[in-house]
Amino acid sequence: MSNTPSWPSLYNPIIELFPLQHRGPTQPSGRYLHDPHDAFRFTLYWTLIFYTPSFILCGIYAFLNLAFPPLRVPHKSRKSRALKADVGPTYRSVEGGDDIPLRQYDRQLGADLPNPPRAPSRPRGKQNEKRSRLTFALLVLFAFALFALAGAVVGATIIGYVLAGLFKASDYNMSTWIPFIGALLQTLVGFLGLWPTVIDII
Repeated sequence: MSNTPSWPSLYNPIIELFPLQHRGPTQPSGRYLHDPHDAFRFTLYWTLIFYTPSFILCGIYAFLNLAFPPLRVPHKSRKSRALKADVGPTYRSVEGGDDIPLRQYDRQLGADLPNPPRAPSRPRGKQNEKRSRLTFALLVLFAFALFALAGAVVGATIIGYVLAGLFKASDYNMSTWIPFIGALLQTLVGFLGLWPTVIDII
């Protein structure tokens, strides 16, 4: 029990599955974790390997889109093309000014209203002139990396210690494959949040 295997210490899982009858709870060539802190540590390492790269890739994609925005190509929409194609009835312009009765006013509209005093206007500065596009893109990339690290640590803490508690309460031996599977499941559940349409399909 005092011997803690080094990470990753994965072994052939077939020795745990076949054959199941008349075998002890531990196998001679197997590796097992008995300390909850070791279970957390193994789960954290695997979670960092599986969970963090997806966030980093999304962060790099966002960084490139913000630092080097794609060029906008103007294109005509179907609605504008349909409106241009469906020309309504033609109207005749008025040729002479005598056809429209006009009245001349002696005073200007709103001449009797007092003019409010205008505050002296100062030139408006450019918003965030000291913050460049590259700085903002780097902040977004840093935020993705920070959220990836925080999500991996929080998820590994919950999964690692819950699994360790379950195995200890049931008096089972935790194989080194269990943190691997827990981290993989956490990553797959995180992938469901990347594409909300997948949840609708499921």
